[in-house]
Amino acid sequence: MFRKVARSYLFRRLIKALVTVFVMASLTFFLIRLMPGGPVEAYIANLVTQYNVSHQSATQQAASLFSLDLDAPVYQQYLEYLGNLVRGDLGESLVSRGVPVSKIVLSYLPWTLFSIGSALIISFSVGVFLGMIMAYKRESKLDHVLTNLGSMVSAIPDYIMGILIVVWIGVQWELVDITAMRGSLSPGIQPGFNLTFIGDALYHASLPILTYVLGTIGVWMLTMRGSTESTLGEDYVTVAKARGLKERRIATAYVGRNAALPPFTQLSISIALVFGGSLLIEWLYVYEGLGYVLYNSIQQRDYPVMQGVFLIITTMVILANLLADLLYSRLDPRIRVGGRD
Repeated sequence: MFRKVARSYLFRRLIKALVTVFVMASLTFFLIRLMPGGPVEAYIANLVTQYNVSHQSATQQAASLFSLDLDAPVYQQYLEYLGNLVRGDLGESLVSRGVPVSKIVLSYLPWTLFSIGSALIISFSVGVFLGMIMAYKRESKLDHVLTNLGSMVSAIPDYIMGILIVVWIGVQWELVDITAMRGSLSPGIQPGFNLTFIGDALYHASLPILTYVLGTIGVWMLTMRGSTESTLGEDYVTVAKARGLKERRIATAYVGRNAALPPFTQLSISIALVFGGSLLIEWLYVYEGLGYVLYNSIQQRDYPVMQGVFLIITTMVILANLLADLLYSRLDPRIRVGGRD
């Protein structure tokens, strides 16, 4: 029984995911400590430059604030970190004393998931749909326009797209008030399942969502176009047409389902890229999500917050890849080798 479970596709993927999380958590721990400066130095510099405090006074405040022994051997800090991690303890912020990192993460994670999730659903759905149209209308004027458009937007990095949106839409054309759209919610708005809250959340997340959509939709369009063209030449599509099936049924049940497999694989990669890009995008729009918190923690050298945010982002990406693998194995059972589920 155990041998059968150990050889199953699900078990192997779970073990691989856990090992990846452990490796990434360890790499994050050591890479953060290779950064120049530290939380104490960053805190002292901030007091001196921002609040005009003397260096001696700033040093005394930092000594009383930072109770973490940052001078302990790295291996000792690492073992303590792993022990706390096993217990689900991400530690406390060095800058905001007494505030658990888990509380900080849970406060800002929903906004990042909301903006990224909404953007990927929109871009994937619209991109796959447009890609099928491009394949069915290949060599037409519409195909050329959409192909060039998809190639152009997919070649522009997310942060460049965000800067262009701020400059054109916010500054030159003055279509939106960029300043009023900062943050994740307007002052006085309480979270709840009502139109006021939903509308305000969409208002503040609209520009990050637009940036993510423009940054990923071109990939879906071009990938789906090529995949659909390849699928249209398959024998089972020809047989379906010979049987007299309706074109809509052929497009959805035969062409669409099989042509969507390559874009679906690309989806897990895009999740990782978008999560990584959220650091710059959320900082650019001052959208208070996990990327914004990570940027501030990097500036302040807040090690526990940095480690916690990196760990959560890594875990989310790995879980997304695991879910994509499991769903893909259901859509195409041929990839499950070495055992049955």
